[in-house]
Amino acid sequence: MNLHKLILTNNACYKAGRTITPKGIMVHSTGANNPYLRRYVGPDDGLLGKNQYNNHWNQDKPDGRQVCVHGFIGKLADGSIATYQTLPWNYRGWHCGSGATGSGNDTHIAFEICEDGLTDIAYFNAVYKEATELCAYLCKEYKLDPMADGVIIGHYEGHKRGIASNHADPGHWFPKHGKSMDTFRAEVKKLLSVTEVTTTTDLKKLYRVQVGAYSVKANADAMLKKVKAAGFKDAFIKYS
Repeated sequence: MNLHKLILTNNACYKAGRTITPKGIMVHSTGANNPYLRRYVGPDDGLLGKNQYNNHWNQDKPDGRQVCVHGFIGKLADGSIATYQTLPWNYRGWHCGSGATGSGNDTHIAFEICEDGLTDIAYFNAVYKEATELCAYLCKEYKLDPMADGVIIGHYEGHKRGIASNHADPGHWFPKHGKSMDTFRAEVKKLLSVTEVTTTTDLKKLYRVQVGAYSVKANADAMLKKVKAAGFKDAFIKYS
């Protein structure tokens, strides 16, 4: 995950300063053909590039609306994929409607995936992967089970639950490339046992792998042999 931080301190949502105890994650996509992060995140930090229209969300009411999410995934100016955290994770976002239809704001961290024309498989695969890694990171941070009911949901699933407004995202996009929220949740669960996280301030990447625990040493030795044969030459057995 290529994680950066640019908090939208000028947005009215940030200024409201309300906090939540995160109980889930809601996945959104932007609904507009513009994959560049600078459309929503600003001002330019030297990586985003300049938004010539200055219509990013780091203003009181972007486009005259009360909207704000915790993060965005999309392209930097050089075309590479990144995640930007735009609210503290425990702030109450404005992402899934208001009133009775927006109660997901009280429980769920939310991020937007910047859409393109919805036909570029390479771009989709890159942002889908980035999104699963972000969710794995957040699940680990807040001790969330990605397979538990209602923990990781799309905006459209939030609507079905009565906690979000009537939007189709990302259910209109994922199936075009053979994916769904079910495959997404399964991938997050898989990543929780093998997690790679890279941030702009990391000095190095950290890899943690756990494949099981065994009461019979012979079984542990057999698994160690199998893991090393798969290319993990530095694997070892930890006794506890």
